[in-house]
Amino acid sequence: MFGLKRNILPVQTYGARVLKTVAAPVVGVTPEIRKMAEQMVETMFAFDGIGLAAPQVGSSLRLIVLGLPNKLPRDYVPSPGEMELLPLMPLALINPVLVSSGGKMVTQEEGCLSVPEIWAEVERPEQVVVRMEIIDHGPVVVACGGLLARCLQHEMDHLDGKLFVDRLKPAVMDEVKPQLDVLYRDGEARQFRRGGRRV
Repeated sequence: MFGLKRNILPVQTYGARVLKTVAAPVVGVTPEIRKMAEQMVETMFAFDGIGLAAPQVGSSLRLIVLGLPNKLPRDYVPSPGEMELLPLMPLALINPVLVSSGGKMVTQEEGCLSVPEIWAEVERPEQVVVRMEIIDHGPVVVACGGLLARCLQHEMDHLDGKLFVDRLKPAVMDEVKPQLDVLYRDGEARQFRRGGRRV
C-alpha cells in the first residue's frame, strides 16, 4: 500500500491547538483516508519517526501510522501482537481503542516529532490490549508488549489531545519547560534533525 513519493506533510509542534483537541472517529476507509495514511507514512519516515498520529499533521482524526523495525533482539520473547503486527509494518490504524493495560509500569525515554529535540522519561504500562482496524487488513484485537505497546500508547494519547510531556513527573517537567516555552512561542512546524526514534 505504501510507496514512498516524498509527499511530506507539515508537522504541527507544541502549542498548536490541534494537538490538544480530542480527535474525531474515522467513519470509513475512503480514498482520502488512504491518501492521508500514505502521506503520513512518508512524513514519518522522512523524519526518522516510528509513529505518527493524524493530529500531528493537522487533521483531527483517529488515524495513526506505525513504522517500527521488525527485527527483535535474539533473546527477546515477543508478545502476540508484536508477532502479528511487526512483519506487516508500516501500518495505518484507524479508531484504535485501549481495551486494557497491565504488567508492571516501565519508565523509558520518549521523544516526539511534535516536540522536537526534547527527550524525557515517561512511565507507562508494559502491556496493552488494543482494538482497531488496520487499513488493508481489517479489524483486530491484539495484545502487545515492548516498543510496540509504548508506541501505541504514545500515538493514542495524541488522539485524545495529549502529548508525552503531559505525562512527565513535575521535576522532569521543570527541566524541559524552558524548551517547551520556546516551542510554544514559535508556534510553527519545524524541520527536524535526522536520527533517533521519535514517535
